[in-house]
Amino acid sequence: MKNTIKIERAKKNWTQADLAKHIGISRQGLNSIETGKFVPSTLLALRMAKVFDTTVEVLFQLDDIDFI
Repeated sequence: MKNTIKIERAKKNWTQADLAKHIGISRQGLNSIETGKFVPSTLLALRMAKVFDTTVEVLFQLDDIDFI
């Protein structure tokens, strides 16, 4: 799964720690999501979308391999 979290953070000039604080997780947890090592829960994805004032679909996109 691809994501645009880093891009959205840059638009707000936020660090990983800043975003993690806003959504209630650790910076390390956010790093795992941002680098694609961990897929967030629906609740967490919705929290991220809310703080960025966007949709989950903008933040997360399926790779072709995710359809198999």
